[in-house]
Amino acid sequence: MSSGDCTYIWQADDWPNWRFDLGALTGAIAETSHAQGALMGRLTDVGMVLRDQASLAMLTQDVVKTSEIEGEHLDVQSVRSSIARRLGVDVGALAPVDRHVEGVVEMVLDATGNCHAPVTRERLFGWHAALFPTGYSGLARIRVGSWRDDATGPMQVASGPVGRQKVHFQAPPSHRLGADTDCFFDWINRTSGEPSLIKAGLGHLWFVTLHPFDDGNGRIARAIGDLLLARGDGSGQRYYSLSAQIQRERKAYYDILERTQRRSMDVTEWLIWFLGALHRAIDQAQQTLDVVLAKGRFWQHWAGLPFNARQVKVLNKLLDGLEGKLTSSKWAAMAKCSADTALRDINDLLARGVLRQANGGGRSTSYVLTDAPR
Repeated sequence: MSSGDCTYIWQADDWPNWRFDLGALTGAIAETSHAQGALMGRLTDVGMVLRDQASLAMLTQDVVKTSEIEGEHLDVQSVRSSIARRLGVDVGALAPVDRHVEGVVEMVLDATGNCHAPVTRERLFGWHAALFPTGYSGLARIRVGSWRDDATGPMQVASGPVGRQKVHFQAPPSHRLGADTDCFFDWINRTSGEPSLIKAGLGHLWFVTLHPFDDGNGRIARAIGDLLLARGDGSGQRYYSLSAQIQRERKAYYDILERTQRRSMDVTEWLIWFLGALHRAIDQAQQTLDVVLAKGRFWQHWAGLPFNARQVKVLNKLLDGLEGKLTSSKWAAMAKCSADTALRDINDLLARGVLRQANGGGRSTSYVLTDAPR
C-alpha cells in the first residue's frame, strides 16, 4: 500500500498559510449569507415553540448524519429523545438512549451551544472521549482523549480490499501534532480576518487534514465547522445541517477533499464547494421548516379534539412524511395493534374529518390527512 510520490498540503513549505481568491468567492459568500438571513427571518416570525421544534429536527438530523457519514447508524428516536431532554422540548414519551448516542449529542450541542468558548486540546479530548465511551472503535481499541501516536504506522485514509488498498490521504506524522495543533488553536481562537463562512470552511479542512485522533476526526471536523458557523451567525441554535448535506453529497465531498489535500495551499476550489454545500443545506432547512410549520398548524387546528396515543403516533408519522400509502394494515404495524383496532382508529378520524380516503383505486383503501386551513 503506497501513496506514491504525492505531496500533501501539510508538506508544503508555506504550510499552514492558507490562500484563496476572495474575489472568486464573493458571490457565493453573499448568496449563502442571504440564504442564512432569509431562513433566520422566517424563523423569527414563527414563535418560540416552533423554533424549538425546528431546532430539534435539525439537530437530530445533524447528529444522525454526521455518524452516518462514517458508516454508523444511530437510532433516530433515541437521538431525538436525548436532544429534546437537553433542550427542554416536550416530545411526549422519551425513547431509551445509550451512551454512544449521548456522546455524539454532547459533542454537537457543546460545539454549537458553547460556540464562543475557546477551542482547546482539553475540550477536543472531551469530545473524543464522548464519541468513544468504551475506548473501542468497533472491535479495535484506540487511544481515547489523546492524540494518536502512529504506533502501528502512518495515519492513512484508504479504501479497497486489504492488500490492494488505495491511499487517499496520509496525515502528518504524530511527532508534529503538538506544534501543528497549537497553531490551529491559536488561529481558531482569535480574530484572524477571514469572513466567518470562509473561516468555517478552513477550520473544517484544517482539522481533518491534521487528523490528530485514531478515529472520529471527520465528526470532530464537522463539529468544528458548525462551531465556527455558530460563532459567525451569533446563534447557538442550529436550524440547518451541513453534516446532512455532506451525507447527501458524500462522494463529491471526499473527492474535493482528496484533491485539495494533494494540491497547494490555495484552497479556493474547496471553499467554493463548501459554500455551495452550505447554501444547499440551508435550502433543505427551508423544506424542514415547511414540515415543522405544517405540523404545528395541524395540531393547533385539531387542538380541541381528543386523540389516543396510537392516533397521535401515526398522525405524527404522516406529518413527518410517511413513505408509501397509509392503509389499515400499515396503521396496525406502526401502532402495534390489531387490524380491528387500527380500523376503529381510522374510522374515528374519518368521522371527525381528520382523515379522508385517498383518491384513486387499488386493492387496499388508503388514507390521507385532511388539509388544515392556513
